[in-house]
Amino acid sequence: MTISTVLPARSTRLALADDLLTLLRTTTTEPRPDEQLEALTLAVAADLPVLLWGEPGIGKTAALTQLAASLGLPLTTVIASVHEPSDFSGLPVVGEDPAVQGVPMAPPQWAVELVRAGRGLLFLDELSTATPAVQAALLRVVLERRVGALQLPPGVRIVAAANPRASAADGWELSPPLANRFVHLHWVHDQEVVVRGLGGVWPRAELPRLAPDLLAEAVAFARRAVCGFLAARPTLIHRLPGSETRRGGAWPSPRSWDAALTLLAFGTAASVSREVLALLVRGAVGDGPGLELLAYLDRMDLPDPESLLADPAAAELPERGDLRQAALEAVVAAVGARPERERWEAGWAVLVRAMETGTADLLVAPATALAGLRRDDWEVPETMERLAGVIGLAREADRSVRRVAAAAARGTRVGR
Repeated sequence: MTISTVLPARSTRLALADDLLTLLRTTTTEPRPDEQLEALTLAVAADLPVLLWGEPGIGKTAALTQLAASLGLPLTTVIASVHEPSDFSGLPVVGEDPAVQGVPMAPPQWAVELVRAGRGLLFLDELSTATPAVQAALLRVVLERRVGALQLPPGVRIVAAANPRASAADGWELSPPLANRFVHLHWVHDQEVVVRGLGGVWPRAELPRLAPDLLAEAVAFARRAVCGFLAARPTLIHRLPGSETRRGGAWPSPRSWDAALTLLAFGTAASVSREVLALLVRGAVGDGPGLELLAYLDRMDLPDPESLLADPAAAELPERGDLRQAALEAVVAAVGARPERERWEAGWAVLVRAMETGTADLLVAPATALAGLRRDDWEVPETMERLAGVIGLAREADRSVRRVAAAAARGTRVGR
């Protein structure tokens, strides 16, 4: 057998192998609810740098590749850990007369190509394995979009990925200045998404659909919410965490609150779910402050207690149990702030309205608190008597549940 006959045979086999690989890599996408993917696309639309945290092999890089393809953006991947600080701050180029013209900082090729394209998705991978010097050089890239003397165009979006330090190769904690420039999203796998994706169908990444008629209202709501919250909780305006690990994540600062405000406006205009909004807000300012802001948003949606007291018969109370409970507690607090007989009786009328339109178990605590506001010379209104039986039944049901739970606990201990 001659060499000329062996080579074509091997080429044919490699061609078949390539055909098989092409078939394996050919996948499709479908619209599918995916909260973390929706949060990522909304942050990208809001032009905020995003940092995906996840264990190795979880699919961060694949998600970014699919995101760029779905959005029609050219993907530029830069492995931060294998670059020098000068790759981001620029290399000095000495010209003919540096004393007059200065020494410009030449940008790397990938930055030049992004500027030529005018748009793209810059993916900074392996961020947690970048040295502190490289992280420092990335500060201007992430915040100011400058690479050396080059300004990246507005059409470039920035997404980064990192492994937790415990699972990163020679990992470093992120420096607080760099960490505070990102919206942090924790990337986890979903069993159904993985199984269906390995079968050839992945979720489709789509930019949020912003309602044109809601834009101005969304901005006003976001500003009112964040400013009102920080006026009530001024200690959360800037709070640098004490531990090094937490400093490398999301924490509250004026910069990150501005990001949270932007995300809140985008989320409101796109009518995203509360779960997606929670991922974004907590990813901007941290879990504690983010959850407090979400609770504040719920209270903003509550009806004005004075309006409920003014017309109890027409009171419209929230349907969700926790919000209804908060609305009733606000009514009791309003009566307690200005205790007058007419307001006290109106409070009972609001509770009757709540009984007629919902469950009675939510009335026990506010009814007990309202009863405690009674003055000696105030007669018991008929509305209070109407509630007595229902509240008594609710209390008895609570006692029964506690008795059953206590008996079960005693039985478990005996069995042991």
